[in-house]
Amino acid sequence: MAASKETRRTSLELNITGMNCASCVGRVEKALLGVPGVLEASVNLANGRATLKLALTPPEAAALEKAVVDAGYQATVARDRKADSERRKMQELAESEALKRAFLLATVLTFPIFVLEMGSHLIPAVADLIHGTLGHRNSWLLQFVLTTIVLAGPGRRFFQHGMPALLRLAPDMNSLVMLGTSAAWGYSCVVTFMPSVLPSDAANVYYEAAAVIVTLILMGRYLEVRAKGRTGEAIARLMSLQPETAKILCNGVIQDVPIANVQPGDHVIVQPGERVPLDGELLEGHSYVDESMLTGEPLPINKAKGSKVTGGTINGTGSFTFRVSRVGEDTVLARIVQMVEVAQGSKLPIQSLVDKVTLWFVPVVIIVAVLTFGYWLILAPVSSLSMALINAVAVLIVACPCAMGLATPVSIMVATGRSAEMGVLFRNGHALQMLSEARTIAFDKTGTITQGKPEMTDFLVQPGFDEPTVLAMVAAVESRSEHPIAHAIVSAASKQDLQLPEVADFDAVPGYGLRATVNGQRIDIGTDRLLGKLGLDASSGVEIVVRLTTQAKTPIYVAIAGRLAAVIAVADQIRQSTPEAIAALRAAGFRTAMITGDSTRTANAIAESLQLDQVYAEVLPEGKVQVLQSLKSENNLLAYVGDGINDAPALAEADIGIAMGNGTDIAIESADVVLMTGELGAVVNAVFLARATMRNIRENLFWAFAYNVALIPLAAGVLYPAFGILLSPVFAAGAMALSSIFVLGNALRLKTFRAKF
Repeated sequence: MAASKETRRTSLELNITGMNCASCVGRVEKALLGVPGVLEASVNLANGRATLKLALTPPEAAALEKAVVDAGYQATVARDRKADSERRKMQELAESEALKRAFLLATVLTFPIFVLEMGSHLIPAVADLIHGTLGHRNSWLLQFVLTTIVLAGPGRRFFQHGMPALLRLAPDMNSLVMLGTSAAWGYSCVVTFMPSVLPSDAANVYYEAAAVIVTLILMGRYLEVRAKGRTGEAIARLMSLQPETAKILCNGVIQDVPIANVQPGDHVIVQPGERVPLDGELLEGHSYVDESMLTGEPLPINKAKGSKVTGGTINGTGSFTFRVSRVGEDTVLARIVQMVEVAQGSKLPIQSLVDKVTLWFVPVVIIVAVLTFGYWLILAPVSSLSMALINAVAVLIVACPCAMGLATPVSIMVATGRSAEMGVLFRNGHALQMLSEARTIAFDKTGTITQGKPEMTDFLVQPGFDEPTVLAMVAAVESRSEHPIAHAIVSAASKQDLQLPEVADFDAVPGYGLRATVNGQRIDIGTDRLLGKLGLDASSGVEIVVRLTTQAKTPIYVAIAGRLAAVIAVADQIRQSTPEAIAALRAAGFRTAMITGDSTRTANAIAESLQLDQVYAEVLPEGKVQVLQSLKSENNLLAYVGDGINDAPALAEADIGIAMGNGTDIAIESADVVLMTGELGAVVNAVFLARATMRNIRENLFWAFAYNVALIPLAAGVLYPAFGILLSPVFAAGAMALSSIFVLGNALRLKTFRAKF
């Protein structure tokens, strides 16, 4: 059985460790794509994951792991989401602590080196003190010892990773640091121990440059790891929502059972203040449940017998028993975590260009450093070996592929985590970018703009028909339907305690209505299109219908034995947040449209009250796709918001499909964005967060590229001939560390994004 599952798998995730810059991303992707059976490979630097699309006959996991190891990194197959998250958290904590210790030790060792060398250059009194105590040569010897300890101790990691990468002809950021610090240290050693081989004007040591570079980059790495850990806090919080055990009621005895052992159908007791362990349906008791961590809704929800409860939510003051319906990966919480992880691991279209650039970035930087060294050694007007060394080292150190590699994924990780906290789930980063660029948004009416819980407001029978008899017949037929309008009519009949007759030959005609045989008579229930199909004259009810539709009520026609018997009015109240949400979207530059199968008059009445730009009424389910195609032809990116089964094709057709989370599973599966709450205010939150995220990504990319474009030439000395400006390797190291920290800090600002609704 295991083997058969293996052959059916078309996707796989790997946990990758050892990556530290954008160049690493490109090399891991290239290694994985080289394995037969791998169709696509997407590696995320921010969360250390590789997402693979595999052929129907996929490669063995061992082959994938070996390919990554051969490229210089480590890989393990991601199996248990919670265990992997805990393992990643522990690895990040261990790495953070190791970097902290390395940074503190490097700081302690570097401080005297800096004082000895730079102090003697900048402060004459310090130079006199050193000459009068240690002496010039002993000062160099002490710097040599301390710097060697810095490089061999705290800085060893750069050599351990940088040298193998260089030997594989696949240099990374560690290689740049290794080359820069080795050049500065090696040159200084020659000056210290073999000064005769160098010109007298080149007898300067740069131990402080090597030591300070290592210290500053360790500081940057430490702050970077801490910041990256914060980008995944949302996922960690979501995973922590599920309790470890559940109180199972078995033969009248309550037992604490591990969540993994709970099965569908088990009865679980939830006491006041406890978290609901899994999804299910309430059997006994009553309480208010806080669902804000999943839906973003601030108010607790009333739960009684028959109510659905969701794992991870918090019970209030009551206690209740519920029947488990979903466990494991099928629970709402697990699906939310999976959606967020997929979104965080996805790449925006712009990231592909960044990856191509960064793959060649480090080799190009090394070439620029070599050319810089050659120019200042041979061709420069003020040529010297020491100037050549300083500028070449500065070029190697100032280049930062980290910032470019982190610019997009960290923003996506923070944004999708924040959106999940607000009850908005992006299935992928592409949806985030598309929604930020959309300018037209269309809505389904029932269950989206309205509450989706219509009520019967009028029941108007034609002469010759008895109202209770007709209502009972209609309710009997509607009881066979799952449509919200059917529930409204059945509920109205139930309130009058009517006895429903037997129904035969029931048939549902999509877009038209229902038909059946009741008490030996043919009964047809539906829209005015149904009357036209039956060839019936509806002129006697025209005035009534006009009055009802102008009141935003939906008319339903009833024909018995080929005669118009009654007109039923059903009203579906507009959701509380809908008017304000529509106004906010229009203010944000959106054109708004409503698509509904309802009558034109009813649709126009609703559209007028909401000030919608366009209305498409009396649209059959299959016609929604055609309407969306027409809207898309206007060359605007189109978002569509819906919730029902008949919305699934439309959600798939739109550039961005947005499904209400209280809708059907099939609608949610067809969407790019899922709203866990039923209010349209969540659409506004999704739009504004998407725009804020793309703005944040553009800022990060601008900083990352502008930083390198500006500082690499400066490090090479292009401003020296005109202005006498050079970039010290020490300042280059500080700037390099700052660039990654800036990008991460800017992305983390998205954590403070405030919901508009």
